[in-house]
Amino acid sequence: MALLLTTLAITIVASLFWQQQVQVRSIENQRLQLQKQWILRGALDWASLILREDARHSSVDTLDEPWAVPLAETRLDQYVENGRTDTDAADAALSGSISDAQARYNLTNLCPDGTINRVEVSVFERMLDHAKLNPALAQATADLMAAAQQKTVADSANNGNQPAPQPMNLTQVDDLLAVPGFTPKMLDKLKDFVIFLPHATPVNINTAPAEVLAARIESLSFADATSLVTSRTTASFRDLADFSNRLQGKSFLAPASKASVKTNYFLVNGKVRMSRAGLEVQALIERDDNGTYSKLIWIREY
Repeated sequence: MALLLTTLAITIVASLFWQQQVQVRSIENQRLQLQKQWILRGALDWASLILREDARHSSVDTLDEPWAVPLAETRLDQYVENGRTDTDAADAALSGSISDAQARYNLTNLCPDGTINRVEVSVFERMLDHAKLNPALAQATADLMAAAQQKTVADSANNGNQPAPQPMNLTQVDDLLAVPGFTPKMLDKLKDFVIFLPHATPVNINTAPAEVLAARIESLSFADATSLVTSRTTASFRDLADFSNRLQGKSFLAPASKASVKTNYFLVNGKVRMSRAGLEVQALIERDDNGTYSKLIWIREY
């Protein structure tokens, strides 16, 4: 009996210690998560400051500006006061980058106000064709976006007092999976070339890849777009006229509503590694032309 009681007591004590250890580890994980989130929030504020300062000193956005230089993994203890013994700070590292969101084709252009823009549908069709995908998906995407933006919907056939289900509103590239015909494998081909922005926007010709330029400008072949991208590595485009005249003997129409040398939307990618865990975020930041303000549009954690 004594042995049984001793065994029972040891089991209870061990169970209590185990539960306490689980609770301690849970609290530590929550603290680390909060610390990582605050570090990344600070990184986003830093990125916004860089973008505002860039707008104040430059009227053109190019890939050779400071905002386009990625931040390699940097240990945060380099910026911690000497003599501190915060082990979390000593083990934390931050990396990230800023990219031009208007270097991608803005799918919002397909249907910015509930009315399908046929010209923009043709642009998306060309992009799908360049990616060896079905161009008919462009019209299907525009149709779904138009349906989702309708202010009123038909009453349900089963219950006249209940509205019919609203079509899915597309706001992220992953939402294209709601369009019949799209697959995850297709999105892998498109994800670096398309984006959903809050408003219709032009493409930045100083940052857009050849695939986007060739789709955006109908008269521009993929080969010519590639030559233009190569030429801007030595000299960025000063304006649309410079872009149109860059290829000798050829001219391309690039209206200001479709192409630009200035950007208002940027993607910020950040990763923080602390102790045994890491956290990645992507955020969309809007900046005005004069650099007087910047605004966080959305943020996603991974």
